[in-house]
Amino acid sequence: MAKTPSVLMIVENTVAPHDQRVWPEALMLHDCGYQVCVISPKGISDSREAYTFLDGIHVYRYNLPSIGVKYVNYILEYSIAFVMTFWLSFKIWFRHGFDVIHVANPPDIFFMVALFYRFFGKKFVFDQHDLSPEMFQVIFNKRSKIVYNLMRYLEFCSYRVADLVIVTNESQKKIAIWRGRCQNDKVFVVRNSSNLKPLSETLSAHRTNSQATYFLGYVGVMGVQDGVEHALYALDELVHKRGRQDVSLVLFGDGTNLPTLRSLAHKLKLDEYVDFKGWVLHEYLIECLSTVDIALVPDPENGLNEFSTMIKTMDYMILGKPIIAFDLAETRFSAQEAALYAKPNLTEDFANKIEILLDDEQLRIRMGDIGRHRMKDALGWEHSKEQLICAYRTLLSPGN
Repeated sequence: MAKTPSVLMIVENTVAPHDQRVWPEALMLHDCGYQVCVISPKGISDSREAYTFLDGIHVYRYNLPSIGVKYVNYILEYSIAFVMTFWLSFKIWFRHGFDVIHVANPPDIFFMVALFYRFFGKKFVFDQHDLSPEMFQVIFNKRSKIVYNLMRYLEFCSYRVADLVIVTNESQKKIAIWRGRCQNDKVFVVRNSSNLKPLSETLSAHRTNSQATYFLGYVGVMGVQDGVEHALYALDELVHKRGRQDVSLVLFGDGTNLPTLRSLAHKLKLDEYVDFKGWVLHEYLIECLSTVDIALVPDPENGLNEFSTMIKTMDYMILGKPIIAFDLAETRFSAQEAALYAKPNLTEDFANKIEILLDDEQLRIRMGDIGRHRMKDALGWEHSKEQLICAYRTLLSPGN
């Protein structure tokens, strides 16, 4: 009888099962007959169990301290994460066993864990969510060439040690081949998608501001690289310069830049037009997003976002929401005609595009329908599943 293949998945920058890429991948592998274990942090002030068995997947978690955005804080975070991940991998190895180590980045440090297990015949999959060198350049405002070069080195090591590389889009595949010197047949594109399930009807009771006629929505991480301040500046343009007191903005999510964003909203005198919801329960998020008229993707052009596929874009499309975004290559590929595109980083044009949709209900409906159909026909997890399973079959085929 053939042995069931076993996979150990490692994620550091989000919490399982709430990671919107790793967890769907884990579920897909489990549904295809793989035994799956996941290592992740518990999250800040999190009381989740150190171990849980969820949806057929073994989840092991460790405590990780709260950090800021200083160099020393990242060193501390990644050091603790590396030690705890290595320790838990031993525990999983003896309890369950595994054939493959599947590492999601950032950070790009866990190739060292894979190198150790290579002596025992384990395979290594490098699942590149973000370009870490570019991400750290954005976070630290390109202040440290040393950090950038270190990130490039760690990324290169991850590429070279990996038996197989998974990326989120064709732009990242080109970088893996060029910068990582990976063979074309070693790199597989498994696109980001959405695991949201639309409701059969919208619930107007969940609207944030009963005085507003139109609602803008944002969901996702609020870090330096995410550009949420552009959404606030665009709202300021609409409300205070164009006299549109009929519009409001609700934001779901959290991140290192949230305190700055709250202060900015107050400074711009937008308190009555903005509602920061934080992370909310899955069902409540869907209900609230279902009442949004226009969804925002304010990620700016910064050397990173041009090569990234935003999961929030997929979330909006599967719920049939028209999108306003800056004109970035991968965002345009994902949304196509489901979005209107502003000139990169030009807030006034972002506001212009919002106003076009505010004044054209039929265009909003048509764009929402385009997004829904694109998710169904090309970008849903079922399509990504085919690529993920193809990658694993290649990885575990005889001779590899």
